[in-house]
Amino acid sequence: MGRWALNGAAGLALGFILLPLIFVTWLAFFRQEIPSFPPEGYSLRWFAAIADERKFVDGFFLSLRLGVLATLIGLAVGVPAALCLARFRFPGRETLGSLLLLPLVVPGVVLGTSMYVFHVEAEHALDMDILGTFLALLAGHSIVVIPWVVRLVTASLAGFDRTVEEAAQNLGANPWVTFFRVTLPMIRPGIVAGALFGFVTSFGNLEMSLFLVGPGRTTLPIAILQYLEWRIDPTIAAVSVLQILLIGGAMLVTDRFVKISRVV
Repeated sequence: MGRWALNGAAGLALGFILLPLIFVTWLAFFRQEIPSFPPEGYSLRWFAAIADERKFVDGFFLSLRLGVLATLIGLAVGVPAALCLARFRFPGRETLGSLLLLPLVVPGVVLGTSMYVFHVEAEHALDMDILGTFLALLAGHSIVVIPWVVRLVTASLAGFDRTVEEAAQNLGANPWVTFFRVTLPMIRPGIVAGALFGFVTSFGNLEMSLFLVGPGRTTLPIAILQYLEWRIDPTIAAVSVLQILLIGGAMLVTDRFVKISRVV
């Protein structure tokens, strides 16, 4: 009975999580412009309408570029930071670890406000344009990617056997060769998982982007929000379905080559 109750509770929780995705996907194929139940028919017209909305196209490519660049920066910072936290003991180690993971628990509005104030102060101090630039927006997105990389790479390092590295060095490998040929392949699942979750977080970020985006730039989540202010047709659902397919496909392909379940 306990096992059945546990499986039933897990099924209800999974259904609760998947129900919005199912309804959004269903809504994307409604024929009528004003959503109503039951639907009057089904059509693919709303997927074709996405290309007619320039903001969606531009927002998608800007979000994609931000996500890729922020992920690369997050990997460049997060992987060495995770190695440092996992392998060395030094004063302030716990504080540094907490600071690196802090963007995961700070609300997006608070993080966006603080980043905005920081950019204003930096702009006045350096006497140069910072606020509203692409680099300022990229810096904000990189901050939300780094915690994912640090957390998941650290999880990979938790079960890492250091004797394998020692064996490689005893056979003549220098520290760089040991890292690239021994350490890196063994922590690859954590790196890939961190990059994937960091990219998804950056690609779908709304709260912080609202504070940092400049004139003439619109990320995809902001474009969706602006569209909803004036229209409620199923085009938004069609855009959401494409995002679900993009992220779901990326996760399936990634898990095919690197088992994300090992660290997640």
